[in-house]
Amino acid sequence: MGTVLPADTAIPRWLRFVLISDRAGSAWFIGAGFFFAPVLAVLSPWPAVTAALWVLIALSALWLGLLGVAMATGLAIVLRSNGEIPEDYWRSIIDY
Repeated sequence: MGTVLPADTAIPRWLRFVLISDRAGSAWFIGAGFFFAPVLAVLSPWPAVTAALWVLIALSALWLGLLGVAMATGLAIVLRSNGEIPEDYWRSIIDY
């Protein structure tokens, strides 16, 4: 069979940033939802402010979506190179 690459060489460097950003961004997005729901209800008489808040929410969701695509791409690169991500790598992201 072929040679197996060490885990460090098969994992793209940028994947760590993407995984950490996605984790932090998702937590922030869910937490902000509890803040934005009452704020949108209070500011609903002012359509311009409401629209600005919706644009901010949509841009945040778009950023998280792009991070998700980047994360899927990075993990697919690792799988395609027949690599494996060690448990220490995952723990270092979670313990960030």
